[in-house]
Amino acid sequence: MSSDELTRVYRTYLAAVVRFHLAAAEAGGMGPTDYQASSILELDGPLSPGELADRLRLSRSATTRVIDRLVAAGIAERTVDAADRRKGVVAHTGLIPGEAIRLFSSVREPIGTAIGSLSAEQQEGLVTYFRSATAAYQNAIDVTGDDGQSSADQEERSR
Repeated sequence: MSSDELTRVYRTYLAAVVRFHLAAAEAGGMGPTDYQASSILELDGPLSPGELADRLRLSRSATTRVIDRLVAAGIAERTVDAADRRKGVVAHTGLIPGEAIRLFSSVREPIGTAIGSLSAEQQEGLVTYFRSATAAYQNAIDVTGDDGQSSADQEERSR
């Protein structure tokens, strides 16, 4: 496979993933930012509102509105940090809206079949790629300024 073909296949794959998750957000009655917040909380939560704001690259006030919507929908809940009861955190409740579940189910089997058809060595290569790509994407957006503030905080201060 040529480098150009590999690039095209990869970019087509990424576009399909983005379109899928936009459709899942819509099916779940959420906008893309609320959907991303839900996903972050499900994977990495509970998080403080500030930690969630940093991961979303939003201001604290915008993140509060996101949290409010997720709480109202039953997707997230405000609670206290188990390690420090003075600190408030946001946790995912486990609720995934029904239509979003249907979409997830529709891709789980064919993707599982494709991965299951790979040898153990190929599956290890896939996991290595996922971890490396995740780190590369996260590093690309985790750039901070000289004062150690996130880009979102710098943008909010400049308004």
